[in-house]
Amino acid sequence: MNRGVTTVLAGVGAVALLATTAACSSSREAAPAAGGAATGASGSLIGIAMPTKSLERWNKDGSYLDGLLKKAGYETTLQYADNKVDQQITQIQNMVNQNPKVLVIAAINGTALAPVLATAKSKGIKVVAYDRLINGTENVDYYATFDNYKVGQLQGEYIKSKLSGLPKPANLEPFAGSPDDNNAKFFFSGAWDVLLPLVKSGELTVPSGKSPASNADWTKIGIQGWGSDTAQSEMQNRLNSFYTGGKKVNVVLSPNDSLALGIAQALEGAGYKPGPGYPVLTGQDADKANVLNIIAGKQSMTVWKDTRTLGDQVSKMVDQIVKGQKVDVNDEKSYNNGIKVVPTYLLPPVVVTKDDIKSKLIDSGFYKASDLGM
Repeated sequence: MNRGVTTVLAGVGAVALLATTAACSSSREAAPAAGGAATGASGSLIGIAMPTKSLERWNKDGSYLDGLLKKAGYETTLQYADNKVDQQITQIQNMVNQNPKVLVIAAINGTALAPVLATAKSKGIKVVAYDRLINGTENVDYYATFDNYKVGQLQGEYIKSKLSGLPKPANLEPFAGSPDDNNAKFFFSGAWDVLLPLVKSGELTVPSGKSPASNADWTKIGIQGWGSDTAQSEMQNRLNSFYTGGKKVNVVLSPNDSLALGIAQALEGAGYKPGPGYPVLTGQDADKANVLNIIAGKQSMTVWKDTRTLGDQVSKMVDQIVKGQKVDVNDEKSYNNGIKVVPTYLLPPVVVTKDDIKSKLIDSGFYKASDLGM
């Protein structure tokens, strides 16, 4: 990925020990080093800051990374911030007070963390941005994520591949992610670079008029906080206002599964039923509810980011930092946080449709067949 794009990411509170911080989860405890675990790792504290427990994805990410680090002999403190920026800042400050070797942060709002990370830097604490870039500070050392532009590109290419079976022109309604999550910019840019030429050529039309003139205008259709309810309400408004007299929506670009859930509910409420004529609907994350919707014909695809591979990579990077070794990165061009280009490790995303749920999600062990009624 070689796009000169500037990229993102972020608790309430008092200064208290993490073990007593309200509204968060703490798990500072040591686990015996397993075979092959890092020598000298035992006793080193690693702080993990996750955005929220309200999304399945972050629960899985936090617990998986926490388990990997404990298995390697590290002590950990794992915190969830209920999607509240001030709460996450307080949690990170409390971690800094405990002098961890490394902080791993999936920020809620990456532009809000500069002051607390300056304190971390003054104490020699290294920072790894997890999946969301931390912006506006020199005090982020590494970034690990999936190729987020590729995520959107896969969604756009999937839609393009389905146009031959749709009315001409096909009616498209595009959505973008939360304006405070810079990953959302990459998702939208990847998709819109594929779809905007089709809008300009007339192969796609956007009856609502919510068609950004360029990638830079993506926040105008962003759904704050990635809220399913907000996406549902927005889709209902578009359907009620622009799809009257028998006009049908044919394609919905949803950047992730949370939005896709709300959009699918709006479609159902408007009388759309799975089968011929049901809109092409994209997603991302392979959340269980959405995979079930794909099986039921209520969502067309999801872009799967096997977050276990992200946890594996971040765990490896943490170990390399603690040991003083060279840290693995594979992109030192794309992720400029406004102050510096952050050395990054990118992982590949994968498209999943109804036809390959078994081969990709079940056979890999990401889900059990029984989880999905298969």
